[in-house]
Amino acid sequence: MSESFIHYLWQFQYFNAENLLTTAGETITIIKTGMPNTHAGPDFQQAQIKIGEVVWVGHVEIHIQSSGWEEHHHEKDQAYDNVILHVVWNDNKPVLRSDGSVMPTLELKNRVEDNLLLKYKQLVNSPWIIPCTEHIHAVPAVTTLSMLDKAVAERLQRRATEVLALLERNHHDWEETCFQVLARNFGFHVNSEPFLQLAKSVSYKILMKHADKLEQVESILFGQAGFLDQVSEREPYIDVLMREYKLLSKKFNLRANRLQQAQWKFLRMRPANFPTLRIAQFASLLCAHKNIFSSIAGAETITELRDIFSCRPSAYWQKHYHFGVESKEPLTALGETSIQNLIINTVVPLWVALGKLRDQEQFAERAISVLQHILPESNKITRACVPMGIPNRSAFDSQALLELHTNFCSRRRCLDCNIGAFVLKPAPQAK
Repeated sequence: MSESFIHYLWQFQYFNAENLLTTAGETITIIKTGMPNTHAGPDFQQAQIKIGEVVWVGHVEIHIQSSGWEEHHHEKDQAYDNVILHVVWNDNKPVLRSDGSVMPTLELKNRVEDNLLLKYKQLVNSPWIIPCTEHIHAVPAVTTLSMLDKAVAERLQRRATEVLALLERNHHDWEETCFQVLARNFGFHVNSEPFLQLAKSVSYKILMKHADKLEQVESILFGQAGFLDQVSEREPYIDVLMREYKLLSKKFNLRANRLQQAQWKFLRMRPANFPTLRIAQFASLLCAHKNIFSSIAGAETITELRDIFSCRPSAYWQKHYHFGVESKEPLTALGETSIQNLIINTVVPLWVALGKLRDQEQFAERAISVLQHILPESNKITRACVPMGIPNRSAFDSQALLELHTNFCSRRRCLDCNIGAFVLKPAPQAK
């Protein structure tokens, strides 16, 4: 049992409302259930309830046990003096308001259908990645689609908020913020954290001072990443990097913030995804677009975005995926899947954040349009949804599915999900 389930029962009145009585034996008539409160204070506000012969207007508080009132110290909080009804699953003790008056209490444990309880327990205890796997076939398509829309909207807003928080820490420097967001996503999940730390170890402004010389940008990034500390190979290119890093790290006092090579992950990765090659591609991108945020903000089409991210690494990294280790096949620019990943996880959040800050809806509209016109992501979560009939036709759908799983399914927030709410909806009573 959870409080959210009791919230659900009260909000939609999914309990036997015949001959309602308080635990003290007074009659109850529910006129208005009240509005759910997502902030501090009682759970439902502006309720209207007749208790005995008196119509009360005020708040409703929800607990599993009535003793939860005292456990949360509501009896000492005047904000709860306007509570007109205490709705609980089990009334285990009478409770009082701060003025000493008895709180009217409604107990629900004997008023809920067994089938509804069973379905709720099945959902919250489901072994499936998607808890409603066994029931979703009966959910109308419009309900599923509305939830996908809700999930992707929440995901875009959450990620935009993360960008704006980073922007605040960077003193409203959009270029620096974009640089860090882009770096994190160049790590492609496995190395996202060390890539972000790399970006934070050297300012974007320092790199741009040397953007006309790719080898200098490479030297700073590889040096700060820790890859030049233990290089044994002696090749002209490597010698140049080490010499440049020695000079530049001293000039800008960089060494104190550099990473350790051990922080980077190589195990079970394709050479094309090695962080060394990704850093080389990243350096090439930064040098090709010296105001990276301006380039991204100004792009309006998927083609323009692809052009931004299609930079080839320097000559050395077209033949190597690690220092001193040659590739059997030529290594070129980022592949289509990698570019789409960067568009989804870098461009889209930046656009939504920019639009939110400037109050310009066209950026959010542009972000949604891009998601709707590029291929969906393929991973364990999205593949699990295919047999269930949930659409995954574009990145808009895959982003919705990922958000649905991350913030609803895995947390068993079925009651906050349109799909879960439909599954739990009691069957209509025969008249």
